[in-house]
Amino acid sequence: MDALKDIDKPYAEAERIAPLVRRVLARNPSPFTYTGTQTYIVGDSAEVAVIDPGPAEGEHIDAILEAVGTARVIAICCTHTHRDHSPAAAPLKALTGAPIVGCAPLTLDDDGPRADAAFDPDYRPDRVLADGEAIEGQGWTLEAVSTPGHTSNHVCFALRETGAVFTGDHVMGWSTSVVSPPDGDMTDYLASLQKLYEREQDTVYFPAHGPAVEKPRQLVRGMIGHRRQRERQILRQIEVGHRTVAEMVPQMYKAVDQRLWPAAGRSVLAHLLDLERRNLVSRTNDHWTLVAQA
Repeated sequence: MDALKDIDKPYAEAERIAPLVRRVLARNPSPFTYTGTQTYIVGDSAEVAVIDPGPAEGEHIDAILEAVGTARVIAICCTHTHRDHSPAAAPLKALTGAPIVGCAPLTLDDDGPRADAAFDPDYRPDRVLADGEAIEGQGWTLEAVSTPGHTSNHVCFALRETGAVFTGDHVMGWSTSVVSPPDGDMTDYLASLQKLYEREQDTVYFPAHGPAVEKPRQLVRGMIGHRRQRERQILRQIEVGHRTVAEMVPQMYKAVDQRLWPAAGRSVLAHLLDLERRNLVSRTNDHWTLVAQA
């Protein structure tokens, strides 16, 4: 959190950050949300969309409404349903009459530590967008890009007019995404990263937390490489006799704040489950071993 000291944080205030895009930052900073959840308002005309309305906090909702002004909100879009992203959708719908569109609903009990206080059980979309499906307003078009992995219902939104992509928690410039089983899935996450990498038309990413990513394909390529490096680390840990997640994490994350180790352990588990699917490791209870390759 020390890095936050040098970052301008105009909470509850709309900022113009790009053509057709304004940002309102929620006052919910943490080791997992960085300076807070960034809600984006798309559109400069009489019709706008709100992306990731964030936590249901009065100050934040009031700031969104002030930024919208006299424009009509025609869509409230959620990338996924963690509680730092979607709870404000319902009160915002009640105040504006706008439909909630985007990701599918998802309610489950997660058996691991969450970066964002678990899932939003009250999320009720009026319309779920399929991959490639779009919504349009005056002067803008948002296309759904399905990106499961961080959660099974995660979706990004591409602004066709400018090449910007709102990446939620799938890609962030300040940190890697937590992939926490049982809903978080490393196999899906890596496939979704590859999917974004192959989208050569994208020019900038606007994540839900942290700064804009101005070299998106370069960052995604690095993220894929980082995950493959983690795989190799895990395989080496097993090889030297560290057979449980609890044994691996202190070795792999020595330089990381220990408050983040539980979440890191979830990502290690997600990697192990992916390696198990690929028949590279096997497990007995919580102990993992290498699979001999023919």
